[in-house]
Amino acid sequence: MAARLTDLPFDPAHQLAGFGAGAGAVVTFTGLVRDDTGRMAALEIEHYPGMTERAMTDHGMTAAARFRLVDWMILHRHGRIEVGQPIMMVATAARHRRAAFDAADYLMDWLKSRAPFWKREIGRDGQAAWVAAKPEDEDALSRW
Repeated sequence: MAARLTDLPFDPAHQLAGFGAGAGAVVTFTGLVRDDTGRMAALEIEHYPGMTERAMTDHGMTAAARFRLVDWMILHRHGRIEVGQPIMMVATAARHRRAAFDAADYLMDWLKSRAPFWKREIGRDGQAAWVAAKPEDEDALSRW
């Protein structure tokens, strides 16, 4: 069970080595930096060291208790991340698939709307713009 931040690229498959021992189901989600506009070069992620890790750990532990997880992982990058690279990964392991799927959804909804990260899109022209919160992310969180 772990929440980690890194400024280095990661291989999602490598992260799963030894994950979920004793579980009946493992669910993973890996988010990639995408360019919806055709003008983005990268995403920059800022956070407050200490505070962000603590919030991620607290939420992972809440998910573990709520969904009776055997194991869980939240891995999130910070710094500059190029389009197409993994930005984050969530993995959940439970005795049954429904709990593993629900826990992964729960963690993702929290990460999208409440995790203490600040994102800037960096354009190919060097211009930067902060990413605003999306109402649909708030709506998704409200179901929990």
